[in-house]
Amino acid sequence: MTRFEVPDGSVVQAYRYALDPVPRQQRMLASHAGGSRFAHNYMLTLVKAVLDQRTAEQSYGLAVDELTPSPGWSLPALRKTWNRHKAVVAPWWGENSKEAYNTGLDALARGLDAWSKSRKGERAGKAVGFPRFKSARGRRSVRFTTGTIRVEADRHHVTLPRVGTIKTHESTRKLARRVDNGTARMLSATVSCDSAGRWHCSFQVLVTAKRRPAHAARSKNAVIGVDVGVKADSLMVVGAPDGTEIARIRAPKSLTAVQARLRVLQRRAARQHGPYDPVTKTRRRPSKRWRITQSRIGRTHTRAANVRRDVLHKATTALAQQHAVITVETLNTAGMRSAGGAYKRGLNRALADAALAQIRQMLGYKTCWYGSILVSAERFYPSTKTCSGCGRRKPNLSLSERSYVCEHCGAEIDRDLNAAVNLARLGETHSRVGESGPAGSGPVAGRGAIHKSGTVQAGPAGGCEASTPHNPTRVGQAGTVVSQEAAA
Repeated sequence: MTRFEVPDGSVVQAYRYALDPVPRQQRMLASHAGGSRFAHNYMLTLVKAVLDQRTAEQSYGLAVDELTPSPGWSLPALRKTWNRHKAVVAPWWGENSKEAYNTGLDALARGLDAWSKSRKGERAGKAVGFPRFKSARGRRSVRFTTGTIRVEADRHHVTLPRVGTIKTHESTRKLARRVDNGTARMLSATVSCDSAGRWHCSFQVLVTAKRRPAHAARSKNAVIGVDVGVKADSLMVVGAPDGTEIARIRAPKSLTAVQARLRVLQRRAARQHGPYDPVTKTRRRPSKRWRITQSRIGRTHTRAANVRRDVLHKATTALAQQHAVITVETLNTAGMRSAGGAYKRGLNRALADAALAQIRQMLGYKTCWYGSILVSAERFYPSTKTCSGCGRRKPNLSLSERSYVCEHCGAEIDRDLNAAVNLARLGETHSRVGESGPAGSGPVAGRGAIHKSGTVQAGPAGGCEASTPHNPTRVGQAGTVVSQEAAA
């Protein structure tokens, strides 16, 4: 699928505002989200029926040219098929904007494309399954790309196609000033509803001349390493190549703080009349009190997510603005939580509460904004097991050992600080201070790291971490590999 190319000197930034719609607008937004889900599910049903029919015909011995014609899986092909069927299957389609149905079809086209490439081995990462049907209890959202999309002059209203002018909870002056000055152009607007029932509007904006603020002074430690963890006192430990600790950011532990309230609410919901009867194994109309309890559960989760996101945004913004080179780990966060069951559910919950993958994601685009370089250490680079004093490696280091004691030089240092220092030194050998570096996953440092005891030697840069980004990125910068010669 063709991706949008960001012009040189510009970046794509999102401005997200909480909406305060009137009841009529709430019903319209819900109708748009429902139309998106209906178009997605209907076309998925059609695609599955054709695939099953072709499989059955092949079992009969028919030739390939005699099989039932397969509808195209691209967005234009799905949209053309939907336009032929919508008058019959959805006579109410005119009540919503065409962008509502385009949102569902675009999601289906992306899912089919990812599944097809994964089967052919053209897509890196874990195998992608066939697209599934969207549930009414899932995330509700719709994306507008055409029509009237703007922020009003009073700085407290936004206008969307078919929905009209909606009030916002906060001022839109930052975005409005950029639009008035001609340094920002709106690409799209995505309206979504969170688990607490509040609607938000996120504007995707093409911003020119994005640079580091004048008040954000560079730190004297240009190159740093960031070690992440799940401990309450060490969500991020920032170290310098000379072995000094620059900062230690505490974890908010927002999910842990609301566990008692969630336990009470979830037990209350289990005693109420829900949408499923476990005795007759049938669906039923949920009670009003069950809906109220579910709303409270959603608001509790939303608050925990907001507290966590606030801490991560403030910390990553400060790092990207104050330092020139930032080295982070490449963690398989999904694999860290994939096994163990009830025996490690406490660790799995702590990993989810820390949101370690979001730290690297935020640093990816913020370093591009503020002219910094993000270096990603190779996944198996032994930053924790390596002594920052002599370079020797400790083969066995359990999670309970919070201090690193070297058996060769006798050095004793905090475990997380030791890893941060090693990461900082690795980034120092792969990037040049003051160089405008790539965004996204960043260059991968430490390829070819050995897995046995001995002195650690940082290998040459060997490529980018495999990923499939869905957001527009700068062509020629996202995923660019910085070689050892160019970084010298």
